[in-house]
Amino acid sequence: MATAAIEACWLLVDRCLQYRIPGALIFGESRLGKTYAIEYLRLLIHRERPEIPTFHVQAEHKSTRSEGAFFSSLLRAVRHPEPNIARNSSKRKALHDRLLAVAEAQKSTIVVFFCDEAQRYSLHEYEWLRDVHDELAQCGVRLTTFLFGQERLCEQRARFQESGDTQIVKRFMVETLRFRGVLSAVDAATCLKSYDEHEYPIGSNWSFTRYYYPYAFDAGLRLEKSAHLLWDAFALAHQQAALAGEVEIPMEYFSRAVEIILLEGFLHDAVDFVLTEQHWTAVVKHSGYVASEQAAERNARGLGH
Repeated sequence: MATAAIEACWLLVDRCLQYRIPGALIFGESRLGKTYAIEYLRLLIHRERPEIPTFHVQAEHKSTRSEGAFFSSLLRAVRHPEPNIARNSSKRKALHDRLLAVAEAQKSTIVVFFCDEAQRYSLHEYEWLRDVHDELAQCGVRLTTFLFGQERLCEQRARFQESGDTQIVKRFMVETLRFRGVLSAVDAATCLKSYDEHEYPIGSNWSFTRYYYPYAFDAGLRLEKSAHLLWDAFALAHQQAALAGEVEIPMEYFSRAVEIILLEGFLHDAVDFVLTEQHWTAVVKHSGYVASEQAAERNARGLGH
């Protein structure tokens, strides 16, 4: 489903590809939907620029940094049949050859990496990734890297600038974007409209809302019309729980609330069915939003001590 945050990401990705910007950094708190956004953006690239190969790279948490483990991880991401080749030099060559082969097969001069949880990367790993970038460039293929991670990723960029490691910033962190959750009823409407209009399978004329509420949908029911009700339900839950800060709904809980509403369609669908404030208040209560935010606040206080 499209969200305002994903739309902002797509504008950044499209600009980087169009103007040959080598890398960008997208950061935000956990549970906002960054991993889902990566897959959505890959689908958009496949639709708009089908010649460009894209890969989803998962940065791994490790107590020690190993060149071999790093390149094995990249080889798995590009679906190499033998990611655990013995020698590090062989892994480097295998990655290089694989990326060149994919680019050649798709007649592309661009390869895109989406690196998830990139705040886990160390300076050494960025340097190894820079080597990959440089070696591909010598063969006429440009590696464009989009780093997705938590707030620490932006702090990492600032440290690189302070320590003089600007080669990393210029290569992978040229542009920055804060990834947001749902911040308003307008954002909520953008998401809900996708459930009303997105067809699955494509071309079937059946959206998610229509599938779960066929009678009500034909009579005019649209989730988008409930945007203010859903936003108000989350805002009220936030206020009643005395949660800190402004309301910013992670997509995990927003989509869970919507999914509960949709599944209830099998029980409540009717020509005269209307979604009310009570419906949305109930599903927000069961979405896990308040409990999760309270736990996050407790953890933050614990770290503060």
